[in-house]
Amino acid sequence: MFFGNLPDHLILFPTRASVDAAGAVPRTIPFANGELEIWIAQSRHAKQRGRADFFILRFYGNADRADRWPAVETEMWKDRAVEIWGMNYPGFGGSTGPARLARIGPPAIAAFDELQREATSKSAAVESAVPSGSSSNPALRTVHTTAPIVLFGTSIGATAALHVAAQRPIAGLILHNPPPLRELILRRFGWWNLWLLAGPVAMQIPRDLDCITNAKATRTPAIFLLAEKDQIVPPRFQRLVVEAYAGEKRVIELRGAHHNDPIEGTGLLDLNDSLDWVLDRQH
Repeated sequence: MFFGNLPDHLILFPTRASVDAAGAVPRTIPFANGELEIWIAQSRHAKQRGRADFFILRFYGNADRADRWPAVETEMWKDRAVEIWGMNYPGFGGSTGPARLARIGPPAIAAFDELQREATSKSAAVESAVPSGSSSNPALRTVHTTAPIVLFGTSIGATAALHVAAQRPIAGLILHNPPPLRELILRRFGWWNLWLLAGPVAMQIPRDLDCITNAKATRTPAIFLLAEKDQIVPPRFQRLVVEAYAGEKRVIELRGAHHNDPIEGTGLLDLNDSLDWVLDRQH
């Protein structure tokens, strides 16, 4: 009884206060007899073209909120036509609670499935609007324009992204400071309590959030963003996920960066170059 839900209380920091969404649009989808809140924003280029060339499904850190970032992050991607979907975990923002580690993986799958339906629907709308080359034949030609979906997870959001990547077909993966939760708890915090506390806590981490196992099962191209001075998830633990990853990968070292520092400067340029590498593999 003492250890019941202890990892949830130690790791998760849900908030529900109002957050400036900077123009992002909310959507709710059914989940577990409640609602899952998603915030959606399009880049300026996507709005001008009337469609996105690709989607990003965004999973944020455990003390953060999805309302805050999608509209802001559209500016990260140069002049790309991108649509970003940011998910609030249950218990965060407008998503129905409670906040539990066991309720990170399943809603992440639900959010991806909803986005995949949306991407397919928008693709079908584009196809129906493309006439055939022959004026005497009114039939519509079929073009395969389904926009790819890239998952982007930061901190604990990387556990959600890896879980989805191991279960669903995706175009690519971006992992920012990925935490191997069990290894982090046991190796970093076990010594001072002789593992009497760390052991039971680590054992309660849901299997679907096991970054090492999911990394071994995933082969889609991945970009790893590793903060050099991360004190919450030290680089040696992040590299356990990198080393376990089975697919093609690129590693971007964020020099001088701490856990919550934004991606900017050279790191952002490298990220955009690596995104080209991911998207080029879709052709």
